[in-house]
Formats: sequence, C-alpha cells, structure tokens
Amino acid sequence: MTPATSSSDAFVFFGATGDLAYKKIFPALQALLRNGELDMPIIGIARSGWTLEQFRARARDSLEHAGPVDEEACARLCRQLHYISGDYADDTTYARLRSVLRDARRPLHYLAIPPSLFPTVVQGLAASGCARDARVVVEKPFGRDLASARALNRVLHGAFDESAIFRIDHYLGKEAVQNLLYFRFANTFLEPVWNRDYVQSVQITMAEDFGVQGRGGFYEEAGAIRDVVQNHLLQVTALLAMDAPVGHDAASLQAEKLRLFRGMRPLRAQDVVRGQFEGYRDEHGVADDSNVETFAALRLHIDTWRWAGVPFYIRTGKCLPVTATEILVDLKVPPLAIFDTIEPPQSNTFRFRLSPEVVISASARVKRPGTAMLGQSVELVARRESADQQSPYERLLGDAMRGDATLFTSDASVEAAWAVVDPVLDLPEPVASYRRGSWGPEGAAALVSDGEGWHDPAPGPEDAGAAPPPSAH
Repeated sequence: MTPATSSSDAFVFFGATGDLAYKKIFPALQALLRNGELDMPIIGIARSGWTLEQFRARARDSLEHAGPVDEEACARLCRQLHYISGDYADDTTYARLRSVLRDARRPLHYLAIPPSLFPTVVQGLAASGCARDARVVVEKPFGRDLASARALNRVLHGAFDESAIFRIDHYLGKEAVQNLLYFRFANTFLEPVWNRDYVQSVQITMAEDFGVQGRGGFYEEAGAIRDVVQNHLLQVTALLAMDAPVGHDAASLQAEKLRLFRGMRPLRAQDVVRGQFEGYRDEHGVADDSNVETFAALRLHIDTWRWAGVPFYIRTGKCLPVTATEILVDLKVPPLAIFDTIEPPQSNTFRFRLSPEVVISASARVKRPGTAMLGQSVELVARRESADQQSPYERLLGDAMRGDATLFTSDASVEAAWAVVDPVLDLPEPVASYRRGSWGPEGAAALVSDGEGWHDPAPGPEDAGAAPPPSAH
C-alpha cells in the first residue's frame, strides 16, 4: 500500500488523445513541470493508432491552444512523454504499460475515459500488477445514481485501497470554492450567527447563459441534476454548512462533509422544479420527446442541530440571463423595526460570488442623509478579485501525486450525495418549458417560501454595460 506521504513517480493517463486531455491535462502538466513537480515519466494510453511523434505534436498543439507556451517547459514535457496505443480490454496493453513503467513503483493512473470503461481499465491494471502501490484518479460522474455509484466503488476497491482513490471534481479545485471554506473557519465573527437562530435561508445559484454547445447526446444521458447538482452544488452546500473539522488533514475535513451529507433530507418531487429551455429538442442527439431537465431548482433541508428548519434553495440552468455562480445567505430581520418608518424591515446578507469574479461581501443598513431616520442598504466588500491564477486541474493533479486527498471526494460522501437526489432523478412529470434568457420556468418561484423570492446574480463586471454592485469599503 502506498504511504499517504509518498509522492508518485510516474503519471499514466488513459484517454490521452481525447478532448479532456487536450483542453485540461496537457496545460496542467506543463504548469506542474514548470514548477518542478513533474520529474517523472508521463505515459499516455489511447486506442488511437498514433505514433509517439503524433502524440507529442498533439501535446504541443494543446499548449498553443491554451497559450502562452513556455518553450522550455513544453520541450521538457515532450521529452518525458511516452505513448501506448492499445485496446483497454487487451492484456497486452497493460503488459506494455508495465514495461514502460520500468522501475516506477508508485504510479498515478488517471482515467480520462468514459465511465463505462472504468471497470475494464481498473481490472486490467489489477491483473497486470500495475495497480500495486499505485493511485488512481477517476473523473466524474461517479455513477448515474446511488446503485451505480456503489457498483463503481466496488470495482475500484477491488484493485485500490480507498486511500489511493482520488475522485476528481475540478470545481473543488477552484480558488473561490476553497476560499469559501477558509473564510468561514479562519474568522470568528461568522460562527455566532451561522446557524438556524440567525439565518433565514440560503440560496445557491449556478447560472449559464449558453446552451448545451453541441453536446446534446451527453446531456440526454445526464441532465442538470446529475450534471452539476449532485456533485458541484451539493459539495458547495457542504462547505457552506458543515461544522469545523477537528484538524486540517483530509480525513477530518471529509468526516465533517460526510456528516453534513448524511444530514441532508432526501429530496421529494414537491421540492423540485425541472425546466427545459425552448429549442433544446432541436439540438443534435436530443430526443424529440426529451424529458431531460436543463434547469433545476430545489428546496433542500439539512436535519442537523445547526440547520434544522433553514431552507437551502439551489438552482442551476442553461440559457439563463448570465453566467455566474453565487451564494446568498439571508439573515433574519431584526425583531422590531425601530427606525425604518416607510420601508419594510430588511435583513442583512452575506454574498459569496464564486464566478466569474470572486466577491465576498456583507450587506448592512445605514442611515440616509437627512432629518428622517430612513435607511439604505450598502455592501461591505471583504474581497473582490479576478478568476483563478492556478488552474483547478494543476492544483488537483499535484495534490493527487502527493497523496493529498483534501480536495477530493470519498466513497461514502459520493454515495450520501446520491442518496439525496436519487428519489428525483427520473421523475415522470414533464419538464416545464422556459424562454432562453429567462430565469427558468415560472414554477421555480413557488419553491421560495420567504417574501424576497430568488436572488438573481448580476452580470460580471467584464460583461458589456455591467457594473459591480454598490459597495462601501
């Protein structure tokens, strides 16, 4: 078994000629090599009948596409590349891998392949001895439902110890998502109000202003709940609502996240509104009578001492007005309206904008100038900055090579998250149609029980004509 502190000494990635490798893995490898974290053989495996030179040319093209190219790092990367062309079901493919690995004893295997091929490759690695003392990185989705997630975990555990399995969700590698956890537990002022006594509700919105972008066939197999709710948005909810871990190690963090997932009440049909943007059925690969949701809004309850009775409203969708991910924590209004004599009492809020820019802020009421005791809301901005400097894949691959599982998901957490959404994955009720550029079907508004309704994220400042919300620094 590979010790948690030992670093990998070879990087193997299956699906090396695919789209994920082209867009994400090669740029991340160049960045790791530039930082001195990748002094090891890099072995690509795919079914394409390429030569090594073709594979190196593909890597070069990938880096040029990502730009800018670090010529020295690119040349070093190409020198470290090896390529194996072979069928994943053929034993000789793994025999050749064993030969190319030579003296490497702690390889990291990355499965950048369709989930249907995971069992074939994992079993091939085990039978050839390539899984011994190795680690494996598995791309989401981790199953399609609770039953398939359990089946996948059984396959993985047949070849690898749980401590050697890294289920990668690039969303957890984003700087803004990590800062959500840091902001909560590196400061003391939040804790006294971060509970059911002071929080009225929580809203999490992940909006995209584009459609399925030619991936209709994929989306027909997934839908919004499988694609982003079960993983990205429930993970963000866990970071937002979990209790402080007892330590800063991966096991402590994952234990608290798991406790939070297990406190999430399984969803019911009345907790969910599903929508489909107009024109989705015209996309290539989409059925004429498709009932797959491109929009989902849900009301989630967390049955823990801290959060009992506080609704968490989560929504995501394609073809919405903006592309942004934002969290709004709405505090309860003061028990008496002492000053505001015209406007109704208004609550304070905490706002966490995760993309496209990073904003952490709180709203407060201050007196308007003049003789009347009337107030206005201002936003106190704790942090405002542009997007990531380090890519999520660079951070996560580096962590996996070092054996650091902090930003990865455990088997139990994956299954617990599926248990939350499993009851509503394939509802028979037809999806509601909504206009492109709207905030989804009208029925979504009925989920929000308080008087404020949904908080719609504003466009990012990089969007034409948009400006950041008013703030007091």
